[in-house]
Amino acid sequence: MSIAFRLTSAQAGPVAPRTGVLSTPHGEVRTPVFMPVGTLANVKTLLPEEVAATGAEILLVNAYHLYLRPGHELIAQLGGVHRFMDWHAPILSDSGGFQVFSLSNLRKVTEDGVRFRSHIDGSEHHYTPELAIAVQQALGVDVAMPLDHVVEGTAPERKAREAAERTLRWYERCRAAAGGRAVFAIVQGGVHAELRRWHARALAELDAPGYSIGGLSVGESKPEMWAMTEVVTAELPIAKPRYLMGVGSPEDLVNGVARGVDMFDCVLPTRLGRNGSLFTDHGRVNIRNARFRELATAIDPACDCLACARFSGAYLHHLFRNDELLGYRLATIHNVRYLVRLAERMREAIAAGTFADFAAEYLAGYRATDERVRQEQKARYVARTR
Repeated sequence: MSIAFRLTSAQAGPVAPRTGVLSTPHGEVRTPVFMPVGTLANVKTLLPEEVAATGAEILLVNAYHLYLRPGHELIAQLGGVHRFMDWHAPILSDSGGFQVFSLSNLRKVTEDGVRFRSHIDGSEHHYTPELAIAVQQALGVDVAMPLDHVVEGTAPERKAREAAERTLRWYERCRAAAGGRAVFAIVQGGVHAELRRWHARALAELDAPGYSIGGLSVGESKPEMWAMTEVVTAELPIAKPRYLMGVGSPEDLVNGVARGVDMFDCVLPTRLGRNGSLFTDHGRVNIRNARFRELATAIDPACDCLACARFSGAYLHHLFRNDELLGYRLATIHNVRYLVRLAERMREAIAAGTFADFAAEYLAGYRATDERVRQEQKARYVARTR
């Protein structure tokens, strides 16, 4: 399956905010875009039509998890992952490099690939770049990721260089195995600017259909993450999509778009939703807090999601205080819709030429609230320990 990307906004440079359209075999995706994560071919607690109702135009599934269970061959026999999960819009798959990295004590990385033990049943597997592509081809996704060597964000330069060089070699093997199908390249390099520049330039020479920025949000500081993002986007081809992997806080989306990123994904909105933490323009709120017990209005009156359009903050508070499953679903819908709508708002601001003002106002409001929440938490802690 092939893809195409076209920019729809004037560019001031490679690090500028931009809008575009990613064309795939299953439809078009407007960028900047947030991709909800359906790790196991399901956005947790939601039906496909509920995900679609949030405005989501593309989902992410995880090849590592689907390889282990139920198995990519079975999904292929059943018609591919689109039919399997009844989602008919574009799907991007993560190869599983980060998941293998997370296994730490259960894996061994060699030049040929990765040997690891399943986190499910302890069975041993040999996962190679070629197998990673075969799994994603069996799934039938629109955009595949290569197997990459992920290290912690604060890894020393020597370790980060070894991983980046291996990722480059593995990408060439993945591309050869893909037979012309769309496989993004992944830029690694930790928090080492010159290494990131070298890796981005080396991959740019290979003319990949798109470029992912990996190995961030894995232990480094926020300033380091954004510095490395800017280093990478400055080196990537302007006419190709840029995807910042595993990043999904609202403020992170705004900061990423400001630095020329087009695509984002993260489990954060669904995970936070199931724990009662909801996104608003004024920071996250915990719906379990007593202050929402009598809230007669929506938790976010500016939001048009199902939860905010139909139910009060008091009702959501009631659901969570009683561990009702509907609360998890409504909070998940809200958080996914919030990030999808934030991407819509950023596209509108870019088109209008007002993104700088939008970003400054948004981030100032979000940071101010985060500081207020921190001060409230500190005050409660001091009160408890007196």
